[in-house]
Amino acid sequence: MLSRRNIRIKIMQLLYANINGALTQDVVLSRYNDQIQQSYKLYLFNLATTAQVSDFAQIDKQNRVTKLLPTDADVNFYPKLALNELTTSINASEEFAMELSNYEVDTSIEESTIKSVYNEFVKKDEYKTYQENADSKLEDHKAILLALFKHCLSNAIFEDLVDDRFTNWEDDKSLVVGAVKRTIKALPLQEKTYLQFKPNDETTKEFGYTLLKKVLDQDKELLDIIEPNLKNWDADRVAIIDMILLKMAIAELLNFPSIPTKVTLNEYVEIAKMYSTDKSKDFINGILDRLMKKLESDGQINKKGRGLIE
Repeated sequence: MLSRRNIRIKIMQLLYANINGALTQDVVLSRYNDQIQQSYKLYLFNLATTAQVSDFAQIDKQNRVTKLLPTDADVNFYPKLALNELTTSINASEEFAMELSNYEVDTSIEESTIKSVYNEFVKKDEYKTYQENADSKLEDHKAILLALFKHCLSNAIFEDLVDDRFTNWEDDKSLVVGAVKRTIKALPLQEKTYLQFKPNDETTKEFGYTLLKKVLDQDKELLDIIEPNLKNWDADRVAIIDMILLKMAIAELLNFPSIPTKVTLNEYVEIAKMYSTDKSKDFINGILDRLMKKLESDGQINKKGRGLIE
């Protein structure tokens, strides 16, 4: 689920949060590991909560039939949203429940909150059509669960619920949403369905952890490489985010021989566009291009491996 760009952004944010150097290296590295786990926990929470809202249909059924004067519609109501094979594959999965427990994902939500999200959803025409269809197929169940998840994302109560529990919601929202949608499309749930979104060592450890440690270890050396190439810019006048991105990019160029130089250059230019000033992308592009040529001519950049872009 986490791409190298996601990892680069997380590292940039950690370095920015510790710009005054108040935290030890061990603490920064520990926080990095925590953030990686939080992304996966956020994914698990979104999937579990969507299934939990679906399951409220059973409580809806109970409430309907215990009315003082239930209507025929109440008596005949079938909680298909809860009892279809896709929803039950999530709610009845012992393996998924264990994964939630192992990662300490708190899925305890007040019934009033679930009820509010559910009641808004059942007013929608797509739900009414689904509920009235007596011959729903697998694709119909997938479509309604995707519609429910989309509804959750647009619901202010749900949004506040996730935002209150996960500080990384805004940063990781797009990748988590994509992962949950892919999971729903792949239902019924199997272990491999959600395990594919667990952080993998190649991206999070071999790349991310190593990159962060290199920047922390080599901070002064990286600054010494960058400063002579600033041309009319005092290092203290460079935007904090820009300096962090430059240090990360140089550390990546010097320590990851399998990542093409153009990929590194393009990635940090894109991140600068997203997180720094309007002029940062051109500044980063110009400085990195100059530094890359110098480091290559000095023999400090040595790329190897298949698929390298020259």
